[in-house]
Amino acid sequence: MTNIMKKYTATIGLEIHAHLKTKTKMFSMSLNDPHHADPNQNISPVDMAHPGTLPTINKKALEYMIRIGLAVDGSIANYTEFDRKNYFYPDIPKGYQISQHKYPIVTGGKLAGFALTQIHLEEDTATSKHFDNHSLIDYNRAGTPLMELVTEPVLHSAEDVMKFAQELQLLLRYLEVGDANIEKGEMRVEVNISVSKIKKLGTKIEIKNIGSISAAGKAVDFEIHRQIQALENGETLPQETRGWDDQKEITFSQRSKENAKDYRYFPEPDLPKLYLHDIFDLKKIQSELPELPEVKRIRLAKDYGIKSEDVEAYISTPWMAYFFENTSFHLKNENELIQSASNYITSDIIGILKSDEFQNYEKNIWDELSSENFAKLIKMINKGDLGSRGAKEILSRMIITNLDPEILAHEMGLKQGNNPEALKAVVQKIIADNPDQVKEFIAGKETLMKFFVGMAMKETKGTGNPQILTDLFNDLMK
Repeated sequence: MTNIMKKYTATIGLEIHAHLKTKTKMFSMSLNDPHHADPNQNISPVDMAHPGTLPTINKKALEYMIRIGLAVDGSIANYTEFDRKNYFYPDIPKGYQISQHKYPIVTGGKLAGFALTQIHLEEDTATSKHFDNHSLIDYNRAGTPLMELVTEPVLHSAEDVMKFAQELQLLLRYLEVGDANIEKGEMRVEVNISVSKIKKLGTKIEIKNIGSISAAGKAVDFEIHRQIQALENGETLPQETRGWDDQKEITFSQRSKENAKDYRYFPEPDLPKLYLHDIFDLKKIQSELPELPEVKRIRLAKDYGIKSEDVEAYISTPWMAYFFENTSFHLKNENELIQSASNYITSDIIGILKSDEFQNYEKNIWDELSSENFAKLIKMINKGDLGSRGAKEILSRMIITNLDPEILAHEMGLKQGNNPEALKAVVQKIIADNPDQVKEFIAGKETLMKFFVGMAMKETKGTGNPQILTDLFNDLMK
């Protein structure tokens, strides 16, 4: 199958919807809280499409769209309008969705190296709850501001799809316009994919119902294999919409694919036309954008020389990145110490937080833990005042108490012995107690050094400096 796959090219475009976290809904004053525990609590006559109700445009949602557009270097339209997208489904009480068709707010732009077609604004639908013999509708989500981003058909693999989705998720969070939790339905990835042997596109097939970024990758891989196998068997692929079954890890046919003409778009008569450049100060919005993930990724690698895995950890967790950079400031930008600090942050601290002791710890330790105290701990480790075991024990206590590591080291008896004269007596005792091992070591069995140092660490209750102990054993066993 691998050789067969090389004969084909997969061409992929994405349509990604994401909730915008405005205070109120897109066209009503209902609270924007689609996850409310009780159904049908945040609703109004507008959301329910009662006769005689009129929508009003949420200005903050427009501003969020402009922020997104500027962040991806897209073109912000001056003139824009909303359209009616006509189709019937039980969770759309109006029989149409207010969306944008001909005049989207953002056109062009690029994200994660992939070209964008447009980004437009619309309202989300209600939620259907299906039971054995009936269905119910929850309107809490109806009218939630919904961004739809459409890429050019320039992606070619599952890896491309996952990379793009992850970068968009990060961008929305950095801009503070949406939380983009796919598992909660706050971001929905739909894949348009076609496979062909020649440069022109094959039959476009859409995949919906994808519940995570990893599932998007699996769906793309499955669909590429399915389409290639069908073409190899001489089958004709119909243009259709397929769903993704997360349990079976397969796609399945849902319905024939609609075209734009099927939706009978026309301008929304109940909403005004908009001239965004007159309403918003684009230069001011641009100046207020935060440092974006792509720029931050380059800067962290350049300024601190840390490994790419650490960079990605900081990109995905901004408050951890803030803690790291504050620590680096206290370490006076000394490269060796910064590398050590980054290793402890991304491995030891993360490991401690995953331990049973911290499973119910509710505070954000990146806000609670003093970066100055953590920098002191790194300096103590570098000087040899603490061994790795002692450092981890102190770190666990620091996370809870935020005490100075020097104080904790003394209280816990973990400050490492660095006085060669004080350690010499311990080394001499171990040499005297283990004559056979000493003979083997002198004869060339150098691996026994671990045995000797281990015995000395046990004798000093973990406080002996391993390097000084190693040097002493080497000197006294010549």
